[in-house]
Amino acid sequence: MAIVRWWDPMRDISSIQEKMNQLFEDTLSRSRGREEGLGTGMWTPAVDIYENNDAVVVKAEVPGLTKEQIGIEIKDGLLTLKGERKVEKEVKEENYHRIERAYGTFQRAFSLPATVDQEKISATLKNGVLELVLPKKEQAKKKQINVSVK
Repeated sequence: MAIVRWWDPMRDISSIQEKMNQLFEDTLSRSRGREEGLGTGMWTPAVDIYENNDAVVVKAEVPGLTKEQIGIEIKDGLLTLKGERKVEKEVKEENYHRIERAYGTFQRAFSLPATVDQEKISATLKNGVLELVLPKKEQAKKKQINVSVK
């Protein structure tokens, strides 16, 4: 008796769909921001946001940008990060073999919780990472209450 491999057409379709999704994702992520010529357009810096007892912290990856190329605005409880990474002009467009870094403008906006003291926000730029510390208002900080045993 010969052993015949059981064929599941749904598994094959699912595999094809996964491969197509990956193809589209790779294509879109590589070409994002290239509509206007030499890698210019919109790009979005990756952001981490976390909270501790004293503050909300926002870290954004902005490699290659100086503090003059970054704008930070707060209006009506909305924190907005803006900036622009310009194409390096010392290399001619026809001399490029590959362009994978995105250039152009970016803008990200985040709603601020009511617990943030907007007057005390600070920002630092170090090694291509913009860090914003959004201190909490004093009444919003967690208070630890110790329990005594009698």
